Amino acid sequence: MSNGEFAGRNLERTRKKHKWLSKRWKRRKLKLKEKFDPLEGAPQAKGIVLEKVVLEQKQPHSGLIKCVKVQLLKNGKVVTAHAVRDKAISYIEEHDEVVLAGLGGSQRGQMGSMPGIRYKVVSVNGADLQMLRRGKKEKPKR
Repeated sequence: MSNGEFAGRNLERTRKKHKWLSKRWKRRKLKLKEKFDPLEGAPQAKGIVLEKVVLEQKQPHSGLIKCVKVQLLKNGKVVTAHAVRDKAISYIEEHDEVVLAGLGGSQRGQMGSMPGIRYKVVSVNGADLQMLRRGKKEKPKR
């Protein structure tokens, strides 16, 4: 690599070439998140609950994870979302309208020992799920 007086063009060219080795930069430039993400790059999405599902945790842990299968309104894709915290699943019925958000696993992945779950339920029929759990709000009828 040249560092001489007239090496500006070469430095720029090698820098551009090495940028493509960075995973984050490459994903952003090729818009891979928008192509493969069911939410299409959005932070949240609305959907209709199809069914309640119970999943087992991955190997070292044992326990049942309460989840819901949700069909997104924007594109009709079906995703699995986690009902976070104790007794939250009891406030979610079939055919309810829910808002999903990402769970926060690294590199669009899962969180911990939950297999294939990338989203969590934020609100049910326009009411915040945590407020329903605490008894501060009542669930509106759809």
